[in-house]
Amino acid sequence: MNYIDTHCHLDGEEFKDDRDVVVQRAREAGCQAIFLPAIDVASCHTVLDTCSQYPGYCYPMLGLHPEEVRADWRDQLLAISNWLLAISQQLKANSQQPIAIGEVGLDYYWSREFEEEQLQAFEEQVRWAVELQLPLMIHCRKAQNEMVNLLKRYADELPGGVFHCFTGNEQEARQLLEFPRFVLGIGGVLTFKKSHLPEVLPACVPLHRIVLETDAPYMSPVPLRGQRNEPANIVHVIKRLAEAYGVSEQEICRQTNENVKKVFGIQI
Repeated sequence: MNYIDTHCHLDGEEFKDDRDVVVQRAREAGCQAIFLPAIDVASCHTVLDTCSQYPGYCYPMLGLHPEEVRADWRDQLLAISNWLLAISQQLKANSQQPIAIGEVGLDYYWSREFEEEQLQAFEEQVRWAVELQLPLMIHCRKAQNEMVNLLKRYADELPGGVFHCFTGNEQEARQLLEFPRFVLGIGGVLTFKKSHLPEVLPACVPLHRIVLETDAPYMSPVPLRGQRNEPANIVHVIKRLAEAYGVSEQEICRQTNENVKKVFGIQI
């Protein structure tokens, strides 16, 4: 059973003492690759450094997370933009080449204090995706209507992307699926006791519109809730997806791997 973790914060402090062991467990579990999203300028450094330690296995995504959009957000965007342009122009054949713009988006869950700034930062990064023809790794909480309205303005030009950590209902899923080059990222929430995803997904989301993710070290699946999450734990998500769709675990892996290749344009 081979799969891909499309969203893992492997560069984080939570893995500093045993990162090699975590990667080894991932390989043994069947994880073929791990995609690492940046969230700010500092994590762009750690993401690129971590990916350089595991060439051909860990792949970087660079962007500014909406919760990091604060007073200095324009300075951070400028720094990340300069990196992206330099890398895209000079390192085409290098393992450091970013495979997506992310983790970007909108998050009004805790506060709308920086609502307008988040919209401006998100739109600028959407323009990067269009300019560089890189997919988007999108984080969205309590802001789907605002996100959708913004993306519609660029829908014809965007190469695609992932709506990370989808936890919504059928109506929300159908709205997102109207963007044909985008897929939904499914992780540990699927396994939670109160999750409605096992019913929602088969009802309206075809398997060719799903990719797997952990969001590690967060969102550990049942039966590991409360523990640090890691890429090896996706096997629990695969099992639950297979049960929900009535297919084999091998079919879940095969189809989601194909979906990754289509969205990110890389062969793994």
